[in-house]
Amino acid sequence: MPDVIPNASTFLIAQISDLHLKAGGKPSYGVVDTLAALRRAVEHLNASQPRPDIVLISGDLVDFGHPDEYAVLRPELQRLAMPYYLVPGNHDDRGHLLAAFADHAYLSPSPEAPLDWVIDSHPVRLIGLDTTIPGSHGGQLQDSQLRWLDAQLALRPQVPTVLILHHPPFISGIGHMDREPFRNAAALEWLIGGHPQVERLLCGHLHRAIQRRFAGSLSCVCPGVSHQIVLDLQPGAPAHFNLEPPGYLLHHWHAEHGLVTHTGVLGEYPGPYPFYDGNGLID
Repeated sequence: MPDVIPNASTFLIAQISDLHLKAGGKPSYGVVDTLAALRRAVEHLNASQPRPDIVLISGDLVDFGHPDEYAVLRPELQRLAMPYYLVPGNHDDRGHLLAAFADHAYLSPSPEAPLDWVIDSHPVRLIGLDTTIPGSHGGQLQDSQLRWLDAQLALRPQVPTVLILHHPPFISGIGHMDREPFRNAAALEWLIGGHPQVERLLCGHLHRAIQRRFAGSLSCVCPGVSHQIVLDLQPGAPAHFNLEPPGYLLHHWHAEHGLVTHTGVLGEYPGPYPFYDGNGLID
């Protein structure tokens, strides 16, 4: 990954999530070409002006956690023209992820421990949190992880900080995704409340752009790179997805103006068209 030269005043973070990559060209759920979708996302980010300084990938990197899936994923992510950082999701396998990305020195070397990490080399401090529970759809942070996070945040209380975790620590209203909620969200919320430098909690899992106030900060959920969870807030809504336009989040840090989050759409669409011509606003 190329090195980044930190700029004290501005920093651009792209976030993608829920890649669900499969091996052998197999479509996810028999429908979704996740490999083609990831390739479009990488091309989009590389061609962006200005180009993001880094990319955060908030979990569900592959679909079943198999080694051959990570073998497909690794070269695709290597095409990114900027550094990228990973956290696992409930579809990932820690051991196989570590084997595929052994050169990612920020990751814990042990698959027996959560893959939590800290990056202090950018204008915005990054803390990755492994919320996965092996064999479970839902998420949590162990008590030991919460103690570790509290200590890490206490080390640099004046530095703007972003947390990256797969599972959003709140109830979304999308019933089938809420059946296994974040187990100790209240403990995390209490902890974050004591550290006002936390600018964002960046999440995945829900395959939609969703925001919620969280302990004086903001929890932002990233759209899926390929497919989206159906926006159905009926309590008995089935577990369905659709092929709405894929998306990503772009977090723009400015030392004077703070962190602003934009939702971007991946793909080609008509435009851009001008608002004005030589006579002023176009009628």
